[in-house]
Amino acid sequence: MSSPPPTIFSPARRAAGRRRMRAAQAATDAPAYVMEDMAEDVEERLAFLRHAPRTALVIGEWTGRLSAALEAGGCAVTRADPTPGEGELPLDEERPYPFGGFDLVASLGTLDTVNDLPGALIHIRNALAPGGLMIASFPGAGSLQALRHAMLAADGDRPAARLHPMVDVRAGGQLLQRCGFARPVIDSRSLSVRFGSFGSLVADLRAQGLGNALASPAPPLSRPMLERAEVAFTGLADADGKVTETLEILTLSGWKI
Repeated sequence: MSSPPPTIFSPARRAAGRRRMRAAQAATDAPAYVMEDMAEDVEERLAFLRHAPRTALVIGEWTGRLSAALEAGGCAVTRADPTPGEGELPLDEERPYPFGGFDLVASLGTLDTVNDLPGALIHIRNALAPGGLMIASFPGAGSLQALRHAMLAADGDRPAARLHPMVDVRAGGQLLQRCGFARPVIDSRSLSVRFGSFGSLVADLRAQGLGNALASPAPPLSRPMLERAEVAFTGLADADGKVTETLEILTLSGWKI
């Protein structure tokens, strides 16, 4: 009998972060560039593969961009989310889905914070029709190096877990093979954004649902710790006074045969 996966992430904290993100997105100038980048990438992959799904399940894509593009091509889209908004169905990614038979399942920005990632991928595979395609994108290993630098400076001699562990390309490939996907493809690309302050980086991440969802969160930053983080972050600035932060977007794709 297999043992249950370790509890790395808190479903409650994860849900709270996504609710805060939806509230933040009500502002007209809310940042959405991470999700927009992932949605655009899925559109480009489908065009390259000449895969025109008749039915699709879109998970976690809260901008609606990908769903609208698929529907414009005649695809019947079901939208779902672990913390659903308007027009979305609730979905527990670590349990069998209550619906299936899709030509495409696109999961954007959610699989990096599930406790049982192999199980979640198997549920996606089971939701596909024969010949169906999965595309899953989320921030991967190598992301947020400037933030990590600032957090280490803040904690000093007693570093705390303030950013959750992330999947790399090699582990992603092993996962797809383990979960039975055919013709697996795993790749990573960089998304770089420039920030004028440590606070603006943190605000952008929270507004896009990219905050910490660890089950055992680190202690809050004290004022002296926050000051050390800001000094360390500013020390990375270029001649224009801005710091370049990078997210490595990992994309896993595979077919059900």
